Amino acid sequence: MSIADTPYFAVLRERLGFLGQRQKVLADNVANASTPKFVPRDMDERAFNDSLARIMPQAAGGLAGPNPIAPVTMAATNGMHLSGGGGASNSLNAIRSPDSEVTLDGNAVVLEEQMIKVADTRMNYDIALGLYQKGIQLMRLAARRPN
Repeated sequence: MSIADTPYFAVLRERLGFLGQRQKVLADNVANASTPKFVPRDMDERAFNDSLARIMPQAAGGLAGPNPIAPVTMAATNGMHLSGGGGASNSLNAIRSPDSEVTLDGNAVVLEEQMIKVADTRMNYDIALGLYQKGIQLMRLAARRPN
């Protein structure tokens, strides 16, 4: 198992992927702020959390506890037999998320609300990225030869 496959880094990678997808969806909303009958979308954070909760016991169970369990991997005689299993973010889709107002042309994008969501997403991304970098620093510190 590589360091990048530890549950700590796996969860952070999933979170960063989710936030990156959310930023793209929000940017699409801002770009369509003057498109008639456009309804803004957002990523379903509840679905992300549920998906993450489903994979977390598997990740933690393989590494913690008095009786460690080896992680299960898929095997096939031919690479075409099984499609690749995705992580938590593969099952997530953007959902319709109308803002508080709708204009006369049917557009439901409120730029102020979208910019608040963009700023919130950016802040959460920076936090997750900082945690990822700190985790790498701690791994390097642990692997360093004592003076």
